[in-house]
Amino acid sequence: QVQLVESGGGTVQAGDSLRLSCAASGRTFSIYHMGWFRQAPGKEREFVGGIHWGRGNTYYADSVKGRFAISRDYALTTAYLQMNRVKPEDTAVYYCAASKTSADVLGAVDYWGQGTQVTVSS
Repeated sequence: QVQLVESGGGTVQAGDSLRLSCAASGRTFSIYHMGWFRQAPGKEREFVGGIHWGRGNTYYADSVKGRFAISRDYALTTAYLQMNRVKPEDTAVYYCAASKTSADVLGAVDYWGQGTQVTVSS
């Protein structure tokens, strides 16, 4: 089992920056990808971006490409979502995710974090 604990959510103004963290514990050696999803009120959960845990390459949804950046601290088994130039439409609960599937990008999610609220005011 892998446990994921997110932190760093909050309320910010449009155009500001915010960084979310996701600390993984447990059988972290089984992780191939970590990533972030978000769910706004009344909408389905959507993919934000991911990172290959071993190689470190990242990939993003078009809606956040160029504004958000994912990184990881391999030693701390922690992933980060740096959110820059945030917009009101970025308001959502952000979930950290981890996958045990060996693939080029994050596929089936095996573990979820508890979620952290991000609110962007205009």
